[in-house]
Amino acid sequence: MAPKLLSSSNFKSLFDSVDTFLFDCDGVIWKGDTLIDGVSQTLDLLRSKGKNIVFVTNNSMKSRRQYAEKFRSLGLTSVTQEEIFSSSFAAAMYLKANNFPKDKKVYAIGGEGILEELQLAGFTGLGGPADGEKKAQWKSNCLFEHDKTVGAVVVGLDPNINYYKLQYATLCVRENPGCLFIATNRDAVGHMTDLQEWPGAGCMVAAMCGSTEREPIVVGKPATFMMDFLMQKFGTETSRMCMVGDRLDTDVLFGQNAGCKTLLVLTGCTSESNLLDERNKIEPDYYTSMVSDITKLMDSP
Repeated sequence: MAPKLLSSSNFKSLFDSVDTFLFDCDGVIWKGDTLIDGVSQTLDLLRSKGKNIVFVTNNSMKSRRQYAEKFRSLGLTSVTQEEIFSSSFAAAMYLKANNFPKDKKVYAIGGEGILEELQLAGFTGLGGPADGEKKAQWKSNCLFEHDKTVGAVVVGLDPNINYYKLQYATLCVRENPGCLFIATNRDAVGHMTDLQEWPGAGCMVAAMCGSTEREPIVVGKPATFMMDFLMQKFGTETSRMCMVGDRLDTDVLFGQNAGCKTLLVLTGCTSESNLLDERNKIEPDYYTSMVSDITKLMDSP
């Protein structure tokens, strides 16, 4: 079935069938550091109608605490840390859920968000921004040393990716017995600034796939790992959830994989022409121009 444009004729049916709205962040709530028009009013309206609100982001640069600070800085003061599920948190929770040994370390290609969530989960993280200025030296008879107690490598978005990090992480995966290779997500691009898309974590993950000849364990969207935590927290069946996002291959597919209803907004990565292109095989239940259309439809006669 072709996706339906959200309208006054079908909005009530969707709204009444949903207890929990899951929102992506980049391209849905904000672009870069700019809040998208009407988002604040829409979130307030949904809360006033008794709906649960959750934010599920693949961007691993920040921890949940840091994301809560960003929400507050944009004027969204009602958002709490407990409502935020980031892929940095998902990576730490994956290790915890799978009883990752506390005496093993985790090497991170990514930002502070990964390291903070690892620490909060009781794990020792290495790498991250601290290795951003380091260089791998090619010298005759030079051995590149790495920590043999690293039992997992987590790869996320990293604007300071370099050859040193790739070599360190590659050696851990290839030479440390049983070392896990975890990707926060495989997004090709993302709205890191207000005006442009930039290369996403998928670029860093692809580099590691090439050097390790391994495929990663993906914990972010469209994988459904985080859904177990959401169901436990809100006690809501996935059929009573709606995933609202701007990407077909992550947000919409995540919702579909989990059994949620799906709503695509056109403020981010996907245009209407992309959505309706006959070559596109991922179709949301509904689509609309932006999140604030929910408020307009709620107010319509």
